[in-house]
Amino acid sequence: MTAANAPVRGDWLRVFAATRADAPRLVCLPHAGGSASFFAPLARALAPRVRVLAVQYPGRLDRRREPAVADVRELAALVADAVNAEPGPPPAALFGHSMGALVAFEAVRSGRLAPGRIFASAARSPDRTRVDPSIVLDDDALIGEVLDLGGTTPELRTDPALRALVLPALRGDYRALHSYTPEPGARVDCPVTVLTGDRDPLVPVRDALGWRDSTTGAFDFTVLQGDHFYLTPRLTDVADAVRAALL
Repeated sequence: MTAANAPVRGDWLRVFAATRADAPRLVCLPHAGGSASFFAPLARALAPRVRVLAVQYPGRLDRRREPAVADVRELAALVADAVNAEPGPPPAALFGHSMGALVAFEAVRSGRLAPGRIFASAARSPDRTRVDPSIVLDDDALIGEVLDLGGTTPELRTDPALRALVLPALRGDYRALHSYTPEPGARVDCPVTVLTGDRDPLVPVRDALGWRDSTTGAFDFTVLQGDHFYLTPRLTDVADAVRAALL
């Protein structure tokens, strides 16, 4: 099953692999500029024992005609409503990569979702999240940022059609990150598992460790070899960590 023909669960959720009827559900939230298809390999690695519901934010791919949601809390509320509208039990966990971890955090903070765990992947803790304003205001600076992270192709610098396709969602997501400020002392009650790369240029290990102060529940921390998108080469390790926590 490819991203192009993945079953659509409403506007928001995508399913990339068949699972058992009683499989626990893992809601996966992508990074800034990212799409649900980023989690297709993880969904296949976890099937059939864990069911991945991958979130498709507005403003990209099949939702490219919709404006990106330039506010983390608003996006979190919309995601939570979409998940709650899905038939079946509540999600066993939320898995947020980079910006997606903040969306997961705020969805739980709002009380709209009550998962058994948050996986915060390649993400600074909420109180340490910050974005250089120049990145939001200048397209070339924004492209340079994501190229440094390995999150897109170099052709984005020179291909006008590709820029027109990618930049609106990417810019909207970075505006959401730039405007985001957590409530002082904000915490969730569920356990938090942090996964991060040892060579992530955006997320120093000490900033990922800050998630320890963002929960009153249990806290686990794993450093894997890799950069901001460590998840791609270390897919087996990530799938093992998710299975160990959920099963």
